[in-house]
Order: sequence, then structure tokens, then C-alpha cells
Amino acid sequence: MHSRPPRSAWVSRRVAARRDVGALNHDALLYGALAAAANLAGAAALTSNARWTVRVLDKLVALAAGFMIAVALADLLPEAIARDGERGALLALAGYVLVHLTQHILAPHFHFGEETHEVTRAASVSALVGLMLHTFVDGVAIASGFAVSARVGARVFTAILLHKLPEGLAITSLFLAAGATRHQAFRAAALLGVATLAGVFLAEWLPFVARHGLPLAAGVTLYVGASNLVPELQRGGKHARAVSFFAGCALYFVARLVSH
Repeated sequence: MHSRPPRSAWVSRRVAARRDVGALNHDALLYGALAAAANLAGAAALTSNARWTVRVLDKLVALAAGFMIAVALADLLPEAIARDGERGALLALAGYVLVHLTQHILAPHFHFGEETHEVTRAASVSALVGLMLHTFVDGVAIASGFAVSARVGARVFTAILLHKLPEGLAITSLFLAAGATRHQAFRAAALLGVATLAGVFLAEWLPFVARHGLPLAAGVTLYVGASNLVPELQRGGKHARAVSFFAGCALYFVARLVSH
């Protein structure tokens, strides 16, 4: 006759695991909401005509570039390869290529920063669609990071938060350049936030997405940092941008030391 204690112990472990997952889900949703709100903050910086805020965001682009590249290469990619081996590296490449395709096919006019040229309404809408795909992966990345650990999740969130502000500014300026009203431009930035939350929710509901979201997030984060943001900070040759980039790299290592 089998004894009951092993069964009770198994049930207790299952209940405890579910509680841990619930707390972790709560953290992912909270940080996802904060990241989504940052899109709106970037839009508000432009629609409020606060020129000094736009100048600060210009420096933030460089800071975000350094932090994101450091997170991608020192955190996300090694973790993805450790968990999935060669498949993790291939999924990271897929994430990199995915963002490249969406931004050069669906959003050919997009760049981080304020749009100063006239663009068509179709171009602004295509940019919004492409960016919504990108911000959806941002949400998946946040949930996937917290699925690994709270420390990794917090660093992924920080990297995403830093580029959410200039991202909101960029889509808002694109819509304004296409002739949209300020309210319409602000709503476009709000849709980016909605897509971010959708990515978090999907990763929470589908463990398969959360597991493979980490290597995808590594490729996406590397692309945004190295292929989107670095070219932006190289325009004009301002020394302050270069300093901000190295400060972003240093900030990552400070965050890593503090979180350990």
C-alpha cells in the first residue's frame, strides 16, 4: 500500500510553484505597463512643445543604445544559448532579421528622433504597423526576462524603457509630419503601448512564447541598439552623444552589480 505523504508533498510543491508564477506574472505585467506608459511620455514631450524635453530625449537615445547593446550581448544572448544551444542563437538571428524586415518594408521612413521632413499618411500608418510588431516583441521580452529571473527581467525592462521614450516621440512626429492632429498622433503612440501589453499577456498565457521569446528578444534588442540607435547618435558628431553611449554601457554593469 502506497503512503500518502509523497502525494501531499507533491501537491504542496505544485501550489507553491503556482504562487511563485503568479507573483512573477504580476511583476511582468506591472513593468510591461510602465514600459507602455513610456511611449505616451515620449509622445507628450513632443505634443506639449517642450523643446528642452526633446533635447533630453536626444541624449537618451545614445544612453539607450549603450545599455541595450550591453544587455543583449552580456545577458540575453548568453542566457538564450545556455538554454537552447544553437537553436537559441538561430532564434536571436530571427529576431534581428524580423525587426529589419518590419522597419525597412513596413516602416521605411522610421528613425528614432523627431521627424523634420514631410511624409505621406500611408508612410506614417505603415510605420505604426511596423512599430507595433516591434513593441509587441518588447512585451514578450519583458515577460521572458522575468520568466528567467527577476534580475534579468529588471535589466530587460530598463533597456526597453530607455528606448520607449524616443520611440513614442518618433511615431508622434511621423504622424504630425503626415498632417495628423496632435490627438491623432498621441493615439498612435498609445497603440504602441497597447501592443507592448499584448506581448506581455501572450507570453504569460503561452509558455512556449515566453521560452522562445528570450532569444528573439536578444536579436530584437541588439538590432534596436546597434542598427537603430547607434546610427542616430553618430549623426552630427556631438561628443555628448558619445559620452552618453559609454554611460549607457557603464549603467548596465552598475545595474548588474547592484542586482547581484
